[in-house]
Amino acid sequence: MKKLQLLSLVFLVSLLFSCSGKTAVKPTEVGFNAQRSFAKANKLIEDKDYKEARRILTEIKNRDLSGKFAPLAQLKIADSYARDDEPELAAAEYRKFIEMFPDHRLASYAQYQIAMIYFDQIEGPERGYSGAAQALAEFEKLKRDYPRNPYREIVNLRIQKCRNTIADYEFLVGKFYMDKDSYNAAIGRFEGLVGKYPKYRNMDRVLLDLGICYMEKGRNDKASDYFTRLLDGYPNSPLAAKARKKLSSLEIGKK
Repeated sequence: MKKLQLLSLVFLVSLLFSCSGKTAVKPTEVGFNAQRSFAKANKLIEDKDYKEARRILTEIKNRDLSGKFAPLAQLKIADSYARDDEPELAAAEYRKFIEMFPDHRLASYAQYQIAMIYFDQIEGPERGYSGAAQALAEFEKLKRDYPRNPYREIVNLRIQKCRNTIADYEFLVGKFYMDKDSYNAAIGRFEGLVGKYPKYRNMDRVLLDLGICYMEKGRNDKASDYFTRLLDGYPNSPLAAKARKKLSSLEIGKK
């Protein structure tokens, strides 16, 4: 009887160790590591596997409890769309980043990227007006919301290009009306251009055409004002001689 009890005890101990052994060798689930996952997503982006990268980045956003990698994951999702030639989706994700993390140190980067998405659409006054107008609004938002952004010098240059592109478009529209003898419509465009974009690179051309439009409308006083502004502001312009001739004809007409 004692022998039987001893055998039973040995069997139970063996069974316990057997079960314990199986538990010991059973693979344990590897814990989520945001840093490792982020590095993997970056590698996938470099390899142009954007879809899989975004899947991992979305998981990081949902599971990162530290709060360190979730914002970076959101930003990388936006970057991945930009690299994947999906500018509108990229802009939407950059905006989402700013909404979620407005005080993050990279918020100005996100705003700058939004502006650049539209800036890159500028190809010329006919096709680039919309992109220039949107880019201008986004660059001005960057300067307003993040005055210490690290892109200040280049942003000012790009803002000027946006303004020139918009002004070019306004000038073309004004010329269209002028060529159709729709002088009131042309004057409206040219006057708006002078008021909004005083540093326009072709302002001498605008002033001359404004003067001509007013002459055609019989508003010689206004015409004289614009010819004089051209001569005073742009004395070395190749258009100065024409403006001087027009001004002389107006003065002769007064006699």
